[in-house]
Amino acid sequence: MSTSTLKSDLLSERDRALIVATQAGLPLVSDPWAELGKQLDMPADEVLARFQKMQDNGVIRRVAAVPDHYRLGYQFNGMTVWDVCDDAIARLGDQVGCLPFVSHCYQRPRHLPYWSYNLFAMVHGISRDEVEHKAAQIREVLGDACSGHTILYSSAILKKTGLRLKKQSGRS
Repeated sequence: MSTSTLKSDLLSERDRALIVATQAGLPLVSDPWAELGKQLDMPADEVLARFQKMQDNGVIRRVAAVPDHYRLGYQFNGMTVWDVCDDAIARLGDQVGCLPFVSHCYQRPRHLPYWSYNLFAMVHGISRDEVEHKAAQIREVLGDACSGHTILYSSAILKKTGLRLKKQSGRS
């Protein structure tokens, strides 16, 4: 039995209804939990508790905003990649991830001799110069623990979807 089958078995009908109601995103209102509850005839605190339980059980990883950076004016989106000493990457990765202009930051394995980078940090800007300035700030944080980096610029928005449920017989 696969992990996805096991995780889908953890869903009640009410959980499934919540996921279906949010597949296109959360309602854009000041209290999305109350709005979902109203749509599904359940209290807002139950909506929130169900999402928390699904997260605790590994059904969902997180609930987060997924902005369209291009529509917000950020035409230059750069994945900065860094070759950071293994003994410093956890500490420095946390520091880089806390920078206000880094949208996400994570560690990945190197694939030597072709790929020496092990720390990735996404930054967005209205110009290439802005992205490069932000990368320079990251470089300052990394200091002597970093032996190289580059910036990989996006040319298109890739998959930006949330959790999707497969149709089950008799269900949508």
